[in-house]
Formats: sequence, structure tokens, C-alpha cells
Amino acid sequence: MLRLNEVKLPLNHDEQTLTAAILQKLDIASEEMLSFKVFKRAYDARNKTDILLIYSLDVEVINQTELLTKFVNDPHVRETPDMTYKFVAQAPQNLNTRPVVIGLGPCGLFAALILAQMGFKPIVLERGKAVRERTKDVFGFWRKQPLDTESNVQFGEGGAGTFSDGKLYSQIKDRKHYGRKVLNEFVAAGAPQEILYVSKPHIGTFKLVNMVEKMRAQIIELGGEIRFSTRVDKLDILDGQLKGLHLSNDEYLPCEHAILAVGHSARDTFEMLHEQGVYVEAKPFSVGFRIEHEQSMIDECRFGDNAGHPILGAADYKLVHHCKNGRSVYSFCMCPGGTVVAAASEEGRVVTNGMSQYSRHERNANSAIVVGITPEKDYPEHPLAGIALQRQLEEWAYQVGGENYHAPAQLIGDFLQGKSSEQLGDVKPSYTPGVHLTDLAKVVPDYVTEAIREAIPAFNKKIKGFAKVDGLLTGVETRTSSPICIKRGKDLNSINTRGLYPAGEGAGYAGGIWSAGIDGIKVAEALAVDMLAQLATD
Repeated sequence: MLRLNEVKLPLNHDEQTLTAAILQKLDIASEEMLSFKVFKRAYDARNKTDILLIYSLDVEVINQTELLTKFVNDPHVRETPDMTYKFVAQAPQNLNTRPVVIGLGPCGLFAALILAQMGFKPIVLERGKAVRERTKDVFGFWRKQPLDTESNVQFGEGGAGTFSDGKLYSQIKDRKHYGRKVLNEFVAAGAPQEILYVSKPHIGTFKLVNMVEKMRAQIIELGGEIRFSTRVDKLDILDGQLKGLHLSNDEYLPCEHAILAVGHSARDTFEMLHEQGVYVEAKPFSVGFRIEHEQSMIDECRFGDNAGHPILGAADYKLVHHCKNGRSVYSFCMCPGGTVVAAASEEGRVVTNGMSQYSRHERNANSAIVVGITPEKDYPEHPLAGIALQRQLEEWAYQVGGENYHAPAQLIGDFLQGKSSEQLGDVKPSYTPGVHLTDLAKVVPDYVTEAIREAIPAFNKKIKGFAKVDGLLTGVETRTSSPICIKRGKDLNSINTRGLYPAGEGAGYAGGIWSAGIDGIKVAEALAVDMLAQLATD
């Protein structure tokens, strides 16, 4: 097949127009084209009155060799690459040892799935509950029931990504087509077919719950084992080699190959690893607030009269501003038509995050507006000092919010003027259990307040209405990424603990569902190759 890139057509074109564009580009008659399918569809909305759809297409023709010669100098016509995932190993029938996957978020889920598909029958340890039970606990907390510190937005089957926008895109390069494997597995588990071709695919929480259950069932069917409510409390390390795991149920599990995919909020696990000598270092992350506007305003600013078009859906945005104080402020985890959610995992602390369903039909748009911070400048004392900073900000938010898991909030206009808010405006908060109007300068360092106060008016120049006085800020956002990196070598082992494979967001190697799934595949491959090499020498 041929891959045609950069085929541009008007937003409201019909099927015949797309067919005609292919024939014109290739300069062939209709009978010479056997079929075509859309590989990727994006849009260009820089001109709101003339929005264009941009296609990459895979076209089957009867004279492919001749056409490739004809378009040899045209970068937009190439042979369709083979994007089929190739397994790097296959477990022997007499395998007498099993790898362990610690954590069943996106990274652990795909690591376990790949290992199972290669015949390694992994044991998966998840400190939280199965996704459906976990969902009940999360929604219960949002309805003012007690926080379960082992079953919440951060911990449990599906990981933090389950309660998010379900975005499936990233800036990472995917030369080995791991990302396509992730998307294909999601579709096989029930995701909409369109995630294979839209430029910014997403799924949403309710669909993710069913998909995670189906993927878990496949792992078990292939010989894997899933143990819920089972936390790893200690590693057994001998001369730099992993030998086993001490579990929260007092069991000892012999193990020389384990993937560590615990997510970015497993603070007690990070502390345990550091105490046991596994190399951990502090890394940059970001802190700030959630900002909410009416989604209709964002749609109109981005799409003009085309707002509401079914192909375009709810509009998103991506913003960045470099401040005079040397800080950078940017939007993060933008959730069109979504809600701000309570994401605490420790008692006495308030954390916000964003979530949306597949439909993205909620009234508000929200995103994190965060300030980049670094260990060199902001928490230089200790490899785990970033965790201490996160906890401090979350405790301030809990106290200022009323010590009942309500989140502190402030109108944008009042925040810019430096005065406490007393009543809501047009934008109604979506955060539950509820918000407490206050002055958000009380819950973050001065440099964060200063930077965001400078950034919001700058963002208003890009999206008219972004600085709307009754837009809403809710705090505090601290879990943008892991505050630590568990360093690994070229073989993807921990640099000083052989057999331990740090992976995903918690280890500092991913940022979102898609990239975490990709990292899980990479690490599973490395583990499988290493296991087979070890078996060959035994």
C-alpha cells in the first residue's frame, strides 16, 4: 500500500471529495485504486473561518511499484510502513520461574500483557483494588465518604489514568511502533475504532473501566496471575541482585525479575527503595492550580462559527509562558468538557486532577496551570525532598480548604488582584466534595503565585476570555509527574539493583497513559530477553 500524507480538505467535505483528492494526487484513474483507509486525521484551525482537515491515507493501487518510482522525490507519497508489533522473545515450555509486575496502571498493565502474550505467565501485584471496586471507592470519596488510602484516584487497577481524560497521545518518538500496539490492544478491549486515526485520541473513564477488565482477563487466560490489595513493603537484595519481595500480607515471594510500575504517587514505596539503597534521584516536576472556564467559550475562541462541529468536538488548548522571574508556566492535562476531581491518596491532604468522559459533554473546560520547579533551585536537600514539598502544599490546601477535603478556590479576577474571593460567578466549580473560596496565595510558594499572575494575562492574548474575572482556580495541583527518577541503565535494569526494572511515570520514564503503556512494553521486552539469556547460562 501507499501512504499519502498532507492531504488537505475543507472541514465539511464529503466522501467523494476525499476519493477525488487521492486520484488527483496520484494522477490515476478510479479503476486503478482498489481501496483506501484513513491512517490519521488532524485539523488546522488557525483560520477559524476556513478550518482544514489534514489526512494521512493508506491507499491500495494496482500499479504500486510504478507509482513509487514516479513519486520518488515526493516526501508525501511513500510505501506504507509495516507497523505490526513483533514479539522479541517466546518463553520456553519448561519455564520454572515467573517474572513479577508491581503495579497495574497503564505501564504495568501493558508490561504484564506483553509478558503473558510471550508466554512468561507474570505474577502481578497491585496494592489497590480491582477497577470496578476501586471506582466505587473513588466516587464514594467524592460524595464525602472516608478516603481509602489504598483505593483512590492514584492507587488501584488501571492507575491514575483511569480517572483522567484518557488521552492517548504524546510527544515521544515511536520508531518501533509500540504506540500502535497500545492502540490496537485498546481497540481489541473495546475502545472506539477512531483512536487509531484521530490526531488526539481519548477514551474517558467509563470506557477505560471496561477495557481494563478485559485486558486483565486476557492476562489471566494466558496464564498470568493478578493479586489485588497486595503491596510490596520490602525488597530482598543480595550483592546487588534482586532475590525476592516481602509483601504486605506477610508473604515472601522469591523473584529475580520484577518490573516496578508503581505510578507517580507511591511515596511510601519510593521511601522504601531509597532506604534499601536502590538509586533514586530528585527530578523536576510542576505545581499550581486547576483552571476552569465554560467549554462554550473555549470552543468559540478556537473554532469560531464552527464550534460544535462533530468532527472537531470540544476544543482543547496548549499554552506556555516564560516569566520574568525565570519560571515557565504552562497548561497541563487539559480536559475539554470535563471536571476537576479530588485526587488525594493520603489523609489530611488535598490534591486536584482533571477528568472527562469520552463524550466530553460537561459544561466546563479545565486544565492545570502549573509552574515548573527543579531540585537544584527548589528542593535541593535530599533525593526525596520533592515529595516533602508536595506534601507540604497538599497539607496547606487541606487546611485552607476547611480540613474536610474541600478544595481552596478563587476567582481568576480576585487572584490577579490579590484579594480573597467571597462568592462565585458564572463558572460553577465541578470539584467534589466541594470548594472553599479563599486566597490561593496561601497554598503555594510566592514564586508560583507571581508566575501564574503574570502568565494568565499572557494566555488571555491567545485565548480571549482566559483571564475572565469569574473563571475559577482550584488548588492544589502537585501530581503532574513523579518527583523522583529511579535511574536505569541501557539494559533497563536499575543501575545498581539487577533484576529490578523501574518503569512508567513513577520511575520518571513516562507522562500519560500512552507513553506509560509504551514504556511497559519496552521494559517487558528487556526483562524477557534477560530471563532467556539467564536460562541459557544456567
